[in-house]
Amino acid sequence: MKLLNAGIGVMMACSLSAQVVGTDTTTNAPLNSAQNLLNSNKKITIGGYGQVDYNQGFNDTARTNGKLDVHRMVLFFGYKFNDRVNFVTEVEFEHVNEVYVEQAFVNYKIAEPFHFRAGLMLIPMGIQNEYHEPTTFNGVERTNIDSDIVPSTWRELGLGFTGNIDGLSLKYQVYAVNGFLGYDGGGKLRGKDSFRKGRQKGAKSTMSSPNLSAKVDFYGIRGLKIGLAGYFGNTQSTLYDGLMNNDTTNLTAQADSSVVGMAMVGFDFRYTFKAFQARGQVIYTSVSNTEQYNKFTGKDVGSAMMGYYGELGYDVLSIFKKEAKERIVLFGRYEFWDTHADVTQELIKNDSYARSAITMGVTYHIAKGAAFKADYQIMDNEMEDNEPSNQFNLGVAVWF
Repeated sequence: MKLLNAGIGVMMACSLSAQVVGTDTTTNAPLNSAQNLLNSNKKITIGGYGQVDYNQGFNDTARTNGKLDVHRMVLFFGYKFNDRVNFVTEVEFEHVNEVYVEQAFVNYKIAEPFHFRAGLMLIPMGIQNEYHEPTTFNGVERTNIDSDIVPSTWRELGLGFTGNIDGLSLKYQVYAVNGFLGYDGGGKLRGKDSFRKGRQKGAKSTMSSPNLSAKVDFYGIRGLKIGLAGYFGNTQSTLYDGLMNNDTTNLTAQADSSVVGMAMVGFDFRYTFKAFQARGQVIYTSVSNTEQYNKFTGKDVGSAMMGYYGELGYDVLSIFKKEAKERIVLFGRYEFWDTHADVTQELIKNDSYARSAITMGVTYHIAKGAAFKADYQIMDNEMEDNEPSNQFNLGVAVWF
């Protein structure tokens, strides 16, 4: 009983140490759950986030059942060994019955602007892959670009360096990581959602060649954050395992046909001024060796993918109550993304992969770290005679 009481006391102390901070008030640098844990002065810190969703599609010709889902419930744990060494991990329960480790890394502060990091880390590309706590973005669901092109939540095993250069208002990240698994007895990638099925998620990951991930963020203007990111390398393949170094047979040719090269670049921005907010991003990916990959695997991966979105929002409650602690943000967003932006000659471009979405809704922040959400989406694609589909979404979001 004494041990149980002690454990409960530690858990209570840890939970009280967690707090929601979205932006560093000194440097204007954006923060997420992991960075909040790293900034904590407590020995042990616990935090979390979660979302519960209701999605109701509409179809002119047939009834559509609504879907209710405990989409994700996540716990963050941070342990501070000393002033220089921290451990951060994120454990996610998705759709109630799926469990994943989304982050698990050690951060070693060599000097103030120079940190060494190793383990399972988020790839810094776009906005939502790093800042995916559901109270930090409008809309019940994450943006489509951050699903079909940037396959959130995208994380890799690796190591590298990160830090803030406050004199220049810059944050940098440079990592060497494993890549997507493009082949494991069959092709894993496909044209519809590019690399999403190739995520290894840190589970017995295969690495046939390392990849490079890097990003620079600028936060020198109050309320404005600008990011420029790149990811370069090859997908991974199990066919390289056991190949002799001097092999010149058909086995090497098959292995080479089971991978694609990728060069992804992204630009993003976030801006807030009093009650006004805006954000957007552009992602472009060039994919090489797709002709050989598609012939070998029977897939339809495009040789280029691109997407962008722009969003505007305004806290209408501030019009009537300027000092209100609650916020009611009305927002609108337009997205376009095409995973067949370009294809090789042997592949017919699939116009249904060129998609757009208009999302309009409201986010009611009832407290710092808690929100109710509602939005309506109109989704379309460039396929001839295609009819747009509509969807109404409701959500509950928390972050602590």
